[in-house]
Amino acid sequence: SIMLTSIADGLLCCLMGKATNAVGPLDSVESPNGYSFMEVKPGRILRIRHNTPNRPTSEGAEETQPGGAERGTVRCKRKITVYRNGQLVIENLGDAVRSEILHCQNSSGEPNSTVELELSDGVGGQAPAQPPATAPGCGSRDAAAGPGRRRKRKPKKVINIDCKKQITSCKGTHSDVVLFFIHGVGGSLDIWKEQLDFFSKLGYEVVAPDLAGHGCSSAPQIAAAYTFYALAEDMRAVFKRYAKKRNILIGHSYGVSFCTFLAHEYPDLVHKVIMINGGGPTALEPSLCSIFNMPTCVLHCLSPCLAWSFLKAGFARQGAKEKQLLKEGNAFNVSSFVLRAMMSGQYWPEGDEVYHAELAVPVLLVHGMHDKFVPVEEDQRMAEILLIAFLKVIDEGSHMVMMECPETVNTLLHEFILWEPETSAGDGQG
Repeated sequence: SIMLTSIADGLLCCLMGKATNAVGPLDSVESPNGYSFMEVKPGRILRIRHNTPNRPTSEGAEETQPGGAERGTVRCKRKITVYRNGQLVIENLGDAVRSEILHCQNSSGEPNSTVELELSDGVGGQAPAQPPATAPGCGSRDAAAGPGRRRKRKPKKVINIDCKKQITSCKGTHSDVVLFFIHGVGGSLDIWKEQLDFFSKLGYEVVAPDLAGHGCSSAPQIAAAYTFYALAEDMRAVFKRYAKKRNILIGHSYGVSFCTFLAHEYPDLVHKVIMINGGGPTALEPSLCSIFNMPTCVLHCLSPCLAWSFLKAGFARQGAKEKQLLKEGNAFNVSSFVLRAMMSGQYWPEGDEVYHAELAVPVLLVHGMHDKFVPVEEDQRMAEILLIAFLKVIDEGSHMVMMECPETVNTLLHEFILWEPETSAGDGQG
């Protein structure tokens, strides 16, 4: 079995003190096939796929000037209140985004295998009539209580947001648009092969890194190298190097957290975000009762079981095609040490509901219905919290939906990239 062979290789290299995916200190030079290595820190080297389309030099100047300065501009004033019992209330103050803006204009062209879950009356408390009603699962059912009761509570934290953002359509090829793809635990940039090929052929500039310890990136043998903050700084370095005027972030699973982090850090540079099976808007904290807390040597012994469990939970079907996809995507092919360090390093207390509610960037949520890692309720909750969000559920997919249903995912992603809000009816442009 290929899985067992890779596990044996990892065990052998671990015993010899050398990681299977360690690379030497190579110069950061683009190769003809788009692959390069970037040294984000001394000795910490990431493999990156970067494809730049060939464009006429005059093309970008015409495209970056859409008709009308206010076209596609949305305004929002929101008050986010967190009470001591964990309750979150999001209220609109004035020029809120109108609910009709949230409907895609080209939904008729979607594949039949997708279902759009209707989040009634808008997303994240968008409708002025129901600011707190869309806050289930916050540890309190008092969200629907009247204003009188709410005033008696003492807020723990109050945040006011007053933003104005222009959301344009990325049609054709744009010299100022870059698509970033970030994978999750156990994956590699190869899981995005279908998406990278698809958007490269359409003329988009794409960037996809291997996280540390994954794919062909270096694999430091210290656990601190795999904390959320260490990995987030890697992604920051990659983003700062390749970012242009309009950047679209696409994340899968744990990779979604890094997209959220970058969108929060660089609100003027991040144009749109796509979250694939990313889960709910909760602060990350490693589980105390997890199989990944076991010693590395024990995880080595359990590797075949873990690999089979990942195949069962990550794909809606477990046939020869899915096994081949795992092999081609270099997925779940990391050492037990890296896997353990990645899981125990998922500590990000700042990434709570308020952190996500502060995002003013449009977000597409894609969820594989058969995902056993991330329940659909978590992505529903994320859609409620976010300011501008679309939730698309793919019936035939699971956790690795972009590998299982590439045509469907590519279509949804492309439609969202082309989407521009219709604001001609007036939504507070005064």
